[in-house]
Amino acid sequence: MGVSEMAQSLDVDRLEREVKAVYGSVAQAPDGEFHFEMGRPLAERLGYSPDDLDRIPADAIDSFAGVGYHFDLADLREGDHVLDLGSGSGTDVFVAALHVGETGSVTGLDMTAEQLEKSRRLRDEAGFENVTFEEGYIEDLPFEDGSFDVVISNGVINLSAQKDRVFEEIARVLGPDGRLALSDIVSESRMPDSIKSNADLWAACIGGAEQVDDYESLIETPGFDVTERRENHHYEFTSDQAVNACQSYGVKSVSLVARKR
Repeated sequence: MGVSEMAQSLDVDRLEREVKAVYGSVAQAPDGEFHFEMGRPLAERLGYSPDDLDRIPADAIDSFAGVGYHFDLADLREGDHVLDLGSGSGTDVFVAALHVGETGSVTGLDMTAEQLEKSRRLRDEAGFENVTFEEGYIEDLPFEDGSFDVVISNGVINLSAQKDRVFEEIARVLGPDGRLALSDIVSESRMPDSIKSNADLWAACIGGAEQVDDYESLIETPGFDVTERRENHHYEFTSDQAVNACQSYGVKSVSLVARKR
């Protein structure tokens, strides 16, 4: 079953409601119980610099729910214009802002109202003047062609039922020689339709895990070359469903970088 067919068989509206509910709670009650690990210990274990984390709002890091580290792959430079897809409470946006400096800019995009409210408040309190947070969907980016030098994303694209559209949109908003650096959940083997069409399992970051070769093909189709990929062995799945999926289908976290042709 292809990506477009999967989007038709999946209850996408229900998936959106469930994802918004989960990540709204992540923003408002980060000390609650979730099917994934969160917070600063996770960020440091994945590879985030303690010095960087010390310089950004602690409340953002409390709601950090990323699955890997890719800032070394992104190779951010002074003056870069960066877009973060699924920016949540802003951890990756704030870290990126440290690297691009006053002459650069970082835009976070998220569809969850509670996350946007929190990230904007933290930005204003901390005085990050080169940061904006916008409401929108990663399948339909509200930005002009060639607006960014770098696109980043952490544990979000697996939640989309239209991954082909996501990568087409990324290619559109990146300028010449633009690069994409991301971390996400993929699988070694293709999962059965019973899992791929289950909105509950998608919201749990399992059902939407694309087979890794298929995932790279989706990236390359609109004009990217994947130049490096690595597994994030320090990322640990916490729910029973996720652990079972790891054992049965090789569900795992990876980070990669791709460059626009």
